[in-house]
Amino acid sequence: MKQAHHPDLDEIGLISVMGALSDPIRVGLVRVLADGRERGWGELRAPVAKSTLSHHLRVLRDAGVTRTRQEGTRCYVELRRDDLESRFPGLLDAVLNAAQDEDVGAHVGLAGA
Repeated sequence: MKQAHHPDLDEIGLISVMGALSDPIRVGLVRVLADGRERGWGELRAPVAKSTLSHHLRVLRDAGVTRTRQEGTRCYVELRRDDLESRFPGLLDAVLNAAQDEDVGAHVGLAGA
């Protein structure tokens, strides 16, 4: 399978990150991943088709917000919290706090939760 591209730290741009975080589904995914745990794609639940969920995950990865790892036929995703904090100090926490205050992305969660 083709290896996913992850931008290096110096390639992560503010406009790309902000664009990736401009959708409630993607904000919800970031909220789910904010606990620092790597999650299998099958664990993630959102009110969209699987192909659309895959698109949202790709947008986050391409912007440098998440990192994807493939193991056999399974894909795992994690938030690049340390990289984002290094590049844009305080941005992720501000987005997460505002999203919680405004209940943005609350309809995204984990299977069985």
